[in-house]
Amino acid sequence: MIDRPDVLLVLTDQERYDLTAPDGLEVNTSNLDRIAEEGIRFTRAYTPISICTSARASLLSGLFPHAHGMLNNSHEADALQPNFPPDLPTLGEGLAEAGYENTYLGKWHVGRDQVPDDFGFRYLGGSDVHHDDIDRAFREYRERLGHPMEETELIDPITVDYDEDPTLIAAETPVPVEATRAYYLAERTIERIEGLAEGSGEKPFFHRTDFLGPHHPYVVPEPYASMYDPGEIEPWPTFAETFDGKPQVHENYLQYRGVAEFDWETWSRAVARYFGFVTLIDDQVGRILDALAEHGMDETLVLHASDHGDFTGSHRQFNKGPLMYEETYHVPLAAMGAGVESRTCDAFVSLVDLMPTFLDLAGAAVPEVHGRSLRPLLSGEVPEDWRESVYAQYHGDEFGLYSQRMVRTEEYKFVYNSPDRNELYDLHADPHELRNLVDHPAYAGVRREHERRLLGWMERTGDPIARWTGNVLG
Repeated sequence: MIDRPDVLLVLTDQERYDLTAPDGLEVNTSNLDRIAEEGIRFTRAYTPISICTSARASLLSGLFPHAHGMLNNSHEADALQPNFPPDLPTLGEGLAEAGYENTYLGKWHVGRDQVPDDFGFRYLGGSDVHHDDIDRAFREYRERLGHPMEETELIDPITVDYDEDPTLIAAETPVPVEATRAYYLAERTIERIEGLAEGSGEKPFFHRTDFLGPHHPYVVPEPYASMYDPGEIEPWPTFAETFDGKPQVHENYLQYRGVAEFDWETWSRAVARYFGFVTLIDDQVGRILDALAEHGMDETLVLHASDHGDFTGSHRQFNKGPLMYEETYHVPLAAMGAGVESRTCDAFVSLVDLMPTFLDLAGAAVPEVHGRSLRPLLSGEVPEDWRESVYAQYHGDEFGLYSQRMVRTEEYKFVYNSPDRNELYDLHADPHELRNLVDHPAYAGVRREHERRLLGWMERTGDPIARWTGNVLG
């Protein structure tokens, strides 16, 4: 590994792991694949929580949500903590103290009244009104192109109409690719690369581009809108979900999201647009990678990850929520450049590991956090004491507070649902998590072992409910 490398972090929003997995879905992700194939692909990377603000705050701090306090989305009225605690060490501040020049483009969504500039980054724009509304740059860009956002009439929209408040799931937009936010963010990233190339030899840089997708609504222009034929997309194996033996919240959430009556024909249309959105972003990542190569910046450490995944009809669900399935917790993570050799890593890693990793590579002091530097893994070594499981949690969103904890090992997943029945899945025998084995007598030993593993994670990370949970687990 190169010491103090220049870094480009590309974060997608709500991208499933199986979109870029070698044996995954038949979706064109040639540029994201390029990062994994030329560098390292982490096959077992997980988000600490499947909700935007909380996951992004964990990436920023290296802490699980119970420690940084951003337990649900900051922009919503039900936010338990609207802003990130200013006294906690963060990635941007640590890198700035180490002499890095930090810039940021795109989605932020960490604090309601805070911006990246408050945490060691120089913000270059690209936010959306719904989550952040930090600037108007993209809206002005659209107006200059002759495609004002307010005047765009969507084609073939798929919506959910509940509580007299329609939610858009997917649609085609008539605007050209150049008018999409994904293209705009890539364009601004390329401008940043060009500026860095002209001023090379000064400070090392850390640049982060956060795409606002493939998060719903899955709205894409041609050729992406018709790139994938809904008729050729087979139903997810999990679409056979019956909810038998599952926590009641799973069915409740189906109703809450308003998709209980969606058949596969409807979902396949949405999935086709989701796939198209992924390929649209992939093409923009390709433009960024080409710009790095064109300017002789091949030694830049390029890392791709996602804040969390997306159901898109898996288990018949929409979006994400109090369901700790692989589709929303297993995320892509890959890195290339800076001396990283081509390999696959099967070690369990988490987004909380990124903050200490970047600080470690920068030669900066790493504060006491829950994550652990991935530097040895990037160098091809797996320490003997590396974790054999991964931990995650959930605290609720606008649907209501709902406390969950999860431990995932090589073969099993155990989910603690404090107000309902727990879950245990044999991921070798049942990779689609359709059969809850928590009460199966043949798995009683497995359940007890994973209860103890989970409680261990909770105690080591200072999870405040560990004291009481210990009365019912292990």
